[in-house]
Amino acid sequence: MNKITPQPGIMDIALYQGGKSHVAGHDNVIKLSSNENPLGPSEKAIKAYRHAGLSLHRYPSSDHTALRQAIAEVHKLDADRIIIGSGSDEVINFLCQAYAGPGREVVFTEHGFGMYRINALAAGATPVEVRERERVTDVDALLAACTENTALVFMANPNNPTGTMISAAEVAKLADGLPPQALLVLDGAYAEYVDGFDGGAALVETRQNVVMTRTFSKIYGLGGLRVGWGYGPKDIIDVLQRLRGPFNVTQAALEAAEAAVRDQAYVDHCRAENAKWRVWLSDALAEIGVPSDVSCANFVLARFADAGEAQACDAFLQSHGLLVRPVGSYNLPHCLRVTVGDEASCRRVVHAVRRFKAGEEPSND
Repeated sequence: MNKITPQPGIMDIALYQGGKSHVAGHDNVIKLSSNENPLGPSEKAIKAYRHAGLSLHRYPSSDHTALRQAIAEVHKLDADRIIIGSGSDEVINFLCQAYAGPGREVVFTEHGFGMYRINALAAGATPVEVRERERVTDVDALLAACTENTALVFMANPNNPTGTMISAAEVAKLADGLPPQALLVLDGAYAEYVDGFDGGAALVETRQNVVMTRTFSKIYGLGGLRVGWGYGPKDIIDVLQRLRGPFNVTQAALEAAEAAVRDQAYVDHCRAENAKWRVWLSDALAEIGVPSDVSCANFVLARFADAGEAQACDAFLQSHGLLVRPVGSYNLPHCLRVTVGDEASCRRVVHAVRRFKAGEEPSND
C-alpha cells in the first residue's frame, strides 16, 4: 500500500487557471484575458533587459539592493523594509508560509484573487471566504469573520476581478479592527492605475499589522519576467526574507524592473491611456445592455443576464479570436472580465458583443 501522501490541504487545491492565450483555428488572437498592459513595457526596461543578456553566466544579486533602492526612491519608502519576489504571488506565498498553518485561518472576500485560497491550503491553514456587498469589499463583514484563529486577512484594492475599490478610511478601519494576532495584507497589483494612490503605503508606515504587496506584471508590462515586491514592518519583512531563496529573481528581471520603476513618465502615459479606453469600453458595453461597476483597474467586469448568456457570449467572442476571462471560479458565473486593450482591441470587443446581443451566430471560420 502506498503510504506516500501530501500534507493536509494540498489535495483540496483547485489548480489556478490563467487567462487563455490560444483558440483553435485562430493564429492571431486578441488576448484580453490576463490584464496585461497592451502597450508593453517601457523602452528603458527593454534596453536594460537586453543589456543583462551580456552576463547570463553570472548569478543574480541575492539581496536585490539596486531594485529595492529604486523602489524606495520612487515611492519614498524605506529600502530595508522592501522584499522582492518572483511576482507578488511569491510574497503572498511567503506570508502564508510564515504566518498561516494548521489551526489558523486566512480570510479573504468572495470575489478575491484565487491565490489567497491556494496559498492558505498549501500552508495547511483554513481559508475563510467572506461575502462582498454588490461586488465591493465589506469591511464590517471581514471584521465579523475574524476569530482568535485568524492569521491573515487578504484584501486587493482595487479588487480583481471586480475592479471596485474602497476608501483609505475603510481600509484603516479594517486594520484597526483586526484581532491582535492578525496581519492585514493589502494587495496593490492594480494600485498604479489609480492616480495618486499609494497602494496602502501610508497605512503600513503607521501600523504594525499591515503589509502591502505590489507587482511589475500589470502597468509596468513585465508579466513575463515575474517580479513583485512587498513592504511592511521591519520585523515582518525580516521573517519573510528567511523564506526567500537567495536567487529567486533573475538578474535580467531585476534590471528591467529597476529601469521600469524609474521611468515614471511611461507609467503616467500608460495610466492615462488605460483610463481613457476603460471609460470608453464600459460606456460602450453599457449602451448595448452589458453593465459593469466603475472600475479602478485595467479591466471591466461585464455583467450578463445569467451564466448561460455569459458563456454564450464568451464562445461567440472566442469564435472571432477574442479572448476574455470567464470568472465563474470567482463566484461570478454571469460575468466576463475584459482587459482594457488598445483602441483597436476595445472597438473589436464592443463590435463583437453588439453582434452577439443582436443574435448573430458564432463564426465557423
